[in-house]
Amino acid sequence: MSRPPRPPKPTPAELGLLRTLWRLGPGTVKQVHELMQRERPELTYATVLRLMQVMHGKGLLTRDESQRSHVYAAAQAQGSLQTRLLDDLIHKAFSGSGKDLVLAALRGGRVSDEERAEIQRFLEDTRDD
Repeated sequence: MSRPPRPPKPTPAELGLLRTLWRLGPGTVKQVHELMQRERPELTYATVLRLMQVMHGKGLLTRDESQRSHVYAAAQAQGSLQTRLLDDLIHKAFSGSGKDLVLAALRGGRVSDEERAEIQRFLEDTRDD
């Protein structure tokens, strides 16, 4: 028995819309547009509608058509998609080495002092497991 194909990787615009839906939960185009417009005021309703329709066609979104205003939801949980994207990045950019990814992030100045402390606590907590 074969597994269903995984949805394609989202484009940057699609990933931005997914982040909005993960925060909002299932929502209408109007709700998603209003939330996204707070960060990108130039974004039109028509653009959000078209993007959501395309994403539904690609399998990135589900759509409940039982109500007058269709309700869209992310087809994958945030953690699941992030893990898949991270696995792809580790494989392609770091030759499969998670350690090299972590070291690059720590050396690149993208980790705040608070985040470093949280990472340190995580490492200390998991050392006992």
